[in-house]
Amino acid sequence: MPFAVAFANLKLPQKGTLLLAVKKGRALGALGRDLDKKTGGALTRAMKTSKFEGGAGSSMELLAPAGTDLDRIVLIGLGDPAKLTATDLEKFGGTALGTVEKATGTLTLVLEQLADAPFKAGEIAARAGIGMVLRAYTFDRYKTKSKPAKKAARLTVATAETAAARRMFDELDAVAQGTLLARDLVNEPSNILTPPEFARRAKQLTKLGVKVEVLSEAQMKKLGMGSLLGVGQGSEHPSQMVVMQWQGAAKSKKPLAFIGKGVCFDTGGISIKPSAGMEDMKGDMGGAAAVTGLMHALATRKAKANVVGVIGLVENMPDGKAQRPGDIVTSMSGQTIEVLNTDAEGRLVLADAMWYTQDRFKPRFMIDLATLTGAILIALGQEYAGMFANDDKLADQLTEIGNAEGEKVWRMPICDKFDKMIDTPNADMKNIGGRYAGSSTAAQFLQRFTNKVPWVHLDIAGTAMGSPKTAISKSWASGYGVRLLDRLVKKHYE
Repeated sequence: MPFAVAFANLKLPQKGTLLLAVKKGRALGALGRDLDKKTGGALTRAMKTSKFEGGAGSSMELLAPAGTDLDRIVLIGLGDPAKLTATDLEKFGGTALGTVEKATGTLTLVLEQLADAPFKAGEIAARAGIGMVLRAYTFDRYKTKSKPAKKAARLTVATAETAAARRMFDELDAVAQGTLLARDLVNEPSNILTPPEFARRAKQLTKLGVKVEVLSEAQMKKLGMGSLLGVGQGSEHPSQMVVMQWQGAAKSKKPLAFIGKGVCFDTGGISIKPSAGMEDMKGDMGGAAAVTGLMHALATRKAKANVVGVIGLVENMPDGKAQRPGDIVTSMSGQTIEVLNTDAEGRLVLADAMWYTQDRFKPRFMIDLATLTGAILIALGQEYAGMFANDDKLADQLTEIGNAEGEKVWRMPICDKFDKMIDTPNADMKNIGGRYAGSSTAAQFLQRFTNKVPWVHLDIAGTAMGSPKTAISKSWASGYGVRLLDRLVKKHYE
């Protein structure tokens, strides 16, 4: 974290930069009126001149205001407090930090008591602080020149409920740090984040109390994982499978299982992709990154649940040893797969990872995450992840939480007719279903490896990488999925 977030009693600072929340309708609170008096009415005059009315996302700045020792005063629009959501509060914090991103002194954010807001003062302050943490993230470790100026060394959020704010912030920050870990992993270049290096970083979760195992190619071969191993056989970097276990509940309780696609770079293999935009395929392990970030979050906040995270890590390269279109491989389940397109590789990785997970752990449910299909971007753009499910209750829970947390999902169809589209006379199934319903036929393929365990597939191709910039994320990698799944665990399964 580039700066420390502290919470202090509700009062105006004497020095530094003041960020002051303003409700919609040009209404200054008690502290704002006091400050306006000190500046000889400069705030109200500036608000009138700039037509600042406190709308969400708006801001107004006064430099070196007379009557104070402050460097600047920045008014940040809060919108209508009665309509605020948790996500709105985080976006407010991100917007506030965004207005002073190059400031290097002391920052104080003043959030007065909002009697008409559906949140207590402590949560309002904590959520705003988390929005700042998420907004402050940058990925510049490989820059040697022109690095952005460091953020403020300390940020204080003024609130009437400091103890409550700190408690809530600490829990939310555990999830935020998991999100930032996922962003780091997706942003890393593929010459650095090879499958073994990804596994090494996942292994670091042992410091938080997560049990981590790394399966080698030899171990996976012994288990019969021909589907996963076929994808990586053209790479000089060996494929890995990482199994992460967090035990926060009684051993007798069935675990919740999360599985991530971890293609550390995807050329498409022999079915090679066009060169334009191929550099984005460093992010084709966004599902594995989300699962790793989730396990970090759960362990950091000591979640009262048993959770398993399984990630299949491979690199899909067109070497002389690479898998060919038309090859038939045997998965761990014993089902055979005709590989008609080596660029439909993520489902081959997940097939063995999912079968292994349900066979070994007998989980309560499985949720897989994968940057799986370009077709999902055509269907849903970048605002929603595509959700496919064989369990209505789990799908409904994710829909509700996604809307609340700002990581939205949209349920897509699977059906018997789509399932028939992946039948082939040469094997038990083929790995592509044709031009139509590409995201749905990919999900149908995965469903054949669930063994009837309650399951959800999240296609995050549009939301995990190259995602739209928001008030709380200016990164190419969003860390999508960590907050969604942590909230699912906390709300329904702890």
